[in-house]
Amino acid sequence: MKRVQKNDSVAMTQMGFARENEGDHDRAIEYWSKAVELGDAIAHWSLSIVYERGKGVEKDVKKEIFYAEEAAIAGHPDARIALGCHEMRSERYDRAVKHLIIGANFGHDKSIQALKQCYKSGLVSKEEFAASLRAHQAAVDATKSP
Repeated sequence: MKRVQKNDSVAMTQMGFARENEGDHDRAIEYWSKAVELGDAIAHWSLSIVYERGKGVEKDVKKEIFYAEEAAIAGHPDARIALGCHEMRSERYDRAVKHLIIGANFGHDKSIQALKQCYKSGLVSKEEFAASLRAHQAAVDATKSP
């Protein structure tokens, strides 16, 4: 609780999860909203999910996408693939592929798998897919202990 009082965004995000687990959606949203103001990527992603599912709020696709975009910009890989899937459903394939490539470049396995499907469907060139595979592997390797 001391960390929350000191405006620690990670602590606020964790308090949001604790309140969510207790079924207190309003308090969870309060904590996540405070963490969002401090730039926490996980809090952005959490609010995106809240607006997608309508837990404690009305479902709102615009807010869902807004918070997902903010989370993706802050480096949240699940937000990146979610945006890619949203763009696919909207038939904006170029934008979808860009999201997936960025996710793959950060070593996100789901993104590289989705990109593989795009390659099989002809939405991604062989060169783009190969470059993404190399970047994905380099990111994965960079996270391993020596």
